[in-house]
Amino acid sequence: MAARCEAATRLTAVEHESNEGTCNNGMRDSGEIDNSGTQVERTDLMANNGENFSQFDISKEEIEKLVSEVVRYVMFKTHQNSGCPIKREELVQLVTKNYTYRSLPAFVINAAKEKLSSVFGYELRELQRSRPSSTNQGRASQQNSVADARSYILISQLRPEVYKKFVEDANTAQLAGFTFVIVSIVHLAGGKIAEENLWHHLKRMGLYDNDTSHPVLGNVKQALEALVQQRYLQKDKVNGPEGNILFYELAERALDGPVSQKIKEYISQIVKKDPVPVDVD
Repeated sequence: MAARCEAATRLTAVEHESNEGTCNNGMRDSGEIDNSGTQVERTDLMANNGENFSQFDISKEEIEKLVSEVVRYVMFKTHQNSGCPIKREELVQLVTKNYTYRSLPAFVINAAKEKLSSVFGYELRELQRSRPSSTNQGRASQQNSVADARSYILISQLRPEVYKKFVEDANTAQLAGFTFVIVSIVHLAGGKIAEENLWHHLKRMGLYDNDTSHPVLGNVKQALEALVQQRYLQKDKVNGPEGNILFYELAERALDGPVSQKIKEYISQIVKKDPVPVDVD
């Protein structure tokens, strides 16, 4: 597994590389550098939003407090839940628990985006929740999909080489490799693969669904389920002649434009040809 994942442990870097053109200097906007070389923090968070700020009967201090609460929540939740997307609804509730201005959540979230980028070097990227391709979905499933259609993930804006040197945890590199391998298998299968066929490929790599003590992944089945929670994959149960068949399908995080393109490029490098759907039977 380690040997196979070594070439694939770039998934974390994939998401960071997609931002290389956005912020080549990492935290370059967090302030100015004085003559002594000390960074001077920019304190006027609302400087660029002065005209819009007047629409709310709320003090500047209250707005900045709300922005800070959203920033703290996003960073803590991302760490606590291993990078699982954060529903927009959660951030809206955080802002509206004491205020009723309809446009306030969007204003605060946008200000939090600016602060995360300028101060912490993160992009708060919005994802539109994708739905399974099957039309055999229950009403409750459809309602839930609509309710939490928009979510956010944090993406580092540091250059890949800087991120790898100062931020990346070497202990999680093989977990990133596992994610890359799974996403690549599903991608090469045309974006959707039956659970049985996926485990067929994983068994060839020494990964078994009944393995609960893998030296790197621990419970392998739970490691796969974590990719569903992180929205790299989604499950789709299809009714067929032989009963219900569970499929794994690429979800919005794997389908995100820059990330998807980078994954295709890496797959091309590995297989030495353009990635195309293949027969996975």
